[in-house]
Amino acid sequence: MTVESLQTLESDPVLAERLDAFVSRFGRLQDNLGDKMLPQLLDAMAEKTGAAIENLDRAEKLGWIDSVDVWLEMRKLRNLMVHEYIEDMNILISALSTGHKFVPVLIQTAERFANQIAKLTPSSVD
Repeated sequence: MTVESLQTLESDPVLAERLDAFVSRFGRLQDNLGDKMLPQLLDAMAEKTGAAIENLDRAEKLGWIDSVDVWLEMRKLRNLMVHEYIEDMNILISALSTGHKFVPVLIQTAERFANQIAKLTPSSVD
């Protein structure tokens, strides 16, 4: 993503759609994993749930996330991209680039949650 490509957003509906899709999906995935799935997964394991930071701390101790600090940074980035209109194109480019670098973290977290759910789900016997 460059300043030049961002300047074409109004005349390039495909790029505008891709940008909107990335921001939306990044935000939803981060929100669904951290704010929705994590408390439910902790609850399913009879773990105490609490404020988001406490849940993240527990997830880090359980090895489901690598770093609470990284997760909080992703949350801050999500809020920046989803809730604020960024007028400075350099800030927007930086946010998008950082978000792109966090995609593997989100995917890894989703896989770890799925693996834990699989452990909690009784397998069917044929």
